Amino acid sequence: MKTIKELYSYRQMIISLVRRDLRGRYKGSVLGFLWTFLNPLLQLVVYSLVFSTIMRAGIEKYYLFLFVGLVPWMFFGSCLTGGTGCIWQQQDMVKKIYFPREVLPISYVLSQFVNMLLTFIVIFAVLILSGHGCNIQALCYLPIVMFVELLLAFGMTMILCGLAVYFRDLEYIFSIISMAWMYLTPVMYAIDMVPPEFQKYFLANPMTPVIVAYRDILYYKQIPHLQTLLSGFIFGSTILLAGWFVFSIMKRNFAEEL
Repeated sequence: MKTIKELYSYRQMIISLVRRDLRGRYKGSVLGFLWTFLNPLLQLVVYSLVFSTIMRAGIEKYYLFLFVGLVPWMFFGSCLTGGTGCIWQQQDMVKKIYFPREVLPISYVLSQFVNMLLTFIVIFAVLILSGHGCNIQALCYLPIVMFVELLLAFGMTMILCGLAVYFRDLEYIFSIISMAWMYLTPVMYAIDMVPPEFQKYFLANPMTPVIVAYRDILYYKQIPHLQTLLSGFIFGSTILLAGWFVFSIMKRNFAEEL
């Protein structure tokens, strides 16, 4: 509770870091902030071409099926890769200024989350313009799923950025693990396509219920199953608590290690 109160007193610092990250992300580029929308669209075109035309996934409106899973994964994947180095990349700040070290992973994840929310504008535009539409009742559950994914992203980022201070190679290792993790998550395929004998392993993946819930709401236009939401919340809460605990131990020697 003491740390939470301290973080609240440093809320303006968190907001400033989020703004700085959002403003500086595409600084100097010609298209600037438009890359927030163009990047997922370009990835959608490539994956759709491969899996609907070449490899033929056999899923109706595959571009929609893929898009509603790809954007949430891009948020989580960016937290795994970029968030790993968010402490040692700000080592001058950590060495010279006192502030709760949790500020750095929290601000990084929040900036990525805001970026995802902006990209959801494109998702809703595609859903409406394609004639697929939305189920308003199901959309009421979308903030719950986003919150669950946010918990999961906070927990993983805290664990990884803390460990990366002591093991610098972790950032490069997790760029590979992140790619493998995406293919082990039902982002580009339905969970039903996984052979029954392997489904229990895929369901142990904390991102599986999150992606399934997003797809239920946006693609199938139905309310997510309670078991899916409960599994996602348990995964997210557990990893957040583990990340908070691990980070609180490792942060004591950050200044000496950097």
